[in-house]
Amino acid sequence: MQPAAPPTVAPFLRTAAAYAWRLLVVGALVYLLFALLGRFHEVAVAVFLGLVVTALLRPVADLLARRLPRGLAVAVTLLGGIALVLGVLALVGEAVAGESSSLVREFRDGVERIERWLRRPPLRLNPQALTDVQSKIGDFLSSHRSALVSQAVSGAHQVVAVLTTLALALFCSVFFIHSGDRHWEWFREQLPQSARGRVGIGGRAAWRTFTGYTHGIVLVAATNAVLVGIALWLLGVPLAVPLALLEFGAAFIPLIGSPVALAVAAVVALATKGPWIAAVVIALIVIIGQIEGHLLHPLVMSWAVRLHPLVVAVSVVAGSIAAGILGAVVAVPLVSVVWSVHTALRDARGGSEGAEGSAGSKGGVGSKGGEGSEGVEGSDGSDGSDGSEGSENGPEPGGGRPPGRGKPGEGPASGPEPA
Repeated sequence: MQPAAPPTVAPFLRTAAAYAWRLLVVGALVYLLFALLGRFHEVAVAVFLGLVVTALLRPVADLLARRLPRGLAVAVTLLGGIALVLGVLALVGEAVAGESSSLVREFRDGVERIERWLRRPPLRLNPQALTDVQSKIGDFLSSHRSALVSQAVSGAHQVVAVLTTLALALFCSVFFIHSGDRHWEWFREQLPQSARGRVGIGGRAAWRTFTGYTHGIVLVAATNAVLVGIALWLLGVPLAVPLALLEFGAAFIPLIGSPVALAVAAVVALATKGPWIAAVVIALIVIIGQIEGHLLHPLVMSWAVRLHPLVVAVSVVAGSIAAGILGAVVAVPLVSVVWSVHTALRDARGGSEGAEGSAGSKGGVGSKGGEGSEGVEGSDGSDGSDGSEGSENGPEPGGGRPPGRGKPGEGPASGPEPA
């Protein structure tokens, strides 16, 4: 009697199972990575800020290094950047201090004006209800005074943590700007020989995308801040400079940050200038959003970040859920870097496969009768079809040392791209 044949598994189910366990492994690795970053999030934030500072100031340091020693050029660049940031903060503090006396009076008058407006048609709110809200707010503050004091103390600890993170970020940026290419080269040398080429290609693509995004988002944020500051100043809204600085910081969160900052400006305008000026500020939200979405982003950032707006929105929301405001800021550049690395490695793999196919077609029937790989070797004798051999600085697909690169061990002549 013949044993019964084992039951057959449908090809679709077999394929789905193969993909399922791979997705589970990848998901577990991603979860462990984020858990590790969450455990040491101050260090991760400091390194990220150091990379941002490097992307912004490395070109300036390279320009100064043509006339000054490298270390002196880095010191001058960093000191100039710190002086610029402190100058902007001093300007904001002076603006707030100069308007503080009149601002309190305008807010008090504005609140009374809003109450009168709420009492009139069409809302017709009960005046007693508004009075009850004010009394309840006062009772809440008095009854939770101890909790507020403890939160203020914990906020002091947070300030210390923020200062520590900024100090570490500054320390990282010093070495990144001075010799980041040599650090990258040392990291590549610790990898297996077969992986150095792919890591070099991915690293160059990642740094090119990150620097392009950083330069573009800073330019977009500065343009938005200037437009908002000028508009608020023309409308006579107080705190125009601090609100413009708030717009600059909020613009680093795509699609969401600018409307939130302008909503704060609309509340200030409503409390100080009345509903009509507030309505103009709300219209300004729409205008700034259109300029940012249809003019600034396509012109400034399209070459560096090629993501659909839906992907950007989902990334921002997912980042904010995972890590709050910091996650919303980091989400889009992280997704952009991952996508650019994937695209660069895919193109490199396609180029190497095309080179191997060309070599095979020439190997058996070539006029010279030589080996198939002879037609695709680099000019320096390295095998171009591999993409991982040749120059120590990480060759491009096709073999040989990339144009504009120095000798092995030397960084790029200019720019902070990984060697």
